[in-house]
Amino acid sequence: MGSSPTSPTNKKQALPRLFFILFLGPAGRAGCYNKTMPKQSAGILLFRRSPGGAEVLIVHPGGPFWAKKDTGAWSIPKGEFEEGEDAETAAKREFEEEIGAPAPEGVYLNLGQAKQRSGKIVYGFACENDFNLEQFKSNMFTMEWPPKSGVQQEFPECDRAAWVTLTVAKKKLVSGQVPLLETLAKELGESLDPPTSGKTGKNPPVPPAQASLF
Repeated sequence: MGSSPTSPTNKKQALPRLFFILFLGPAGRAGCYNKTMPKQSAGILLFRRSPGGAEVLIVHPGGPFWAKKDTGAWSIPKGEFEEGEDAETAAKREFEEEIGAPAPEGVYLNLGQAKQRSGKIVYGFACENDFNLEQFKSNMFTMEWPPKSGVQQEFPECDRAAWVTLTVAKKKLVSGQVPLLETLAKELGESLDPPTSGKTGKNPPVPPAQASLF
């Protein structure tokens, strides 16, 4: 039985191609874009409530290209899916592949869709769940690294996962996914802007410690 475009095998093959395209010049990217870049993906934005406000679960892409990138590099757990496939079903499947645990049971809120700079459309779904990060174990992919070395190395699809506040998530997420976060914030009645104390002076109050990574 052949593997589908959304199977782990094809995802492993697609990631090295995507990495290669990122290092091509503008002409190379223009010539290869339609053949290699997925057109749509679906993902899940888990959220939980805390005394300091809502927090969301986001992931950092693995591999050498992303190793030193942080701000504007994180993502919701997501992956591509085929035309005609149910987006929410695909989002739950891709969550399990990137996180290493099944998508939690619960009521899922449709966050709509957002367009990334690459042109890809991302469909987002939110669910309230206090996911334990000890369960995080992402799938692996193989690619040649360093380039032209002939050496094949394995890297995780996502090398980190973290609970962060909505304000931090706005900074960490790739810009094309921020509209999904904005929709969730509006549903929760929360702001994405950092809180202001309204106090000035040399010794501003120290904010309470958070259990999140950031």
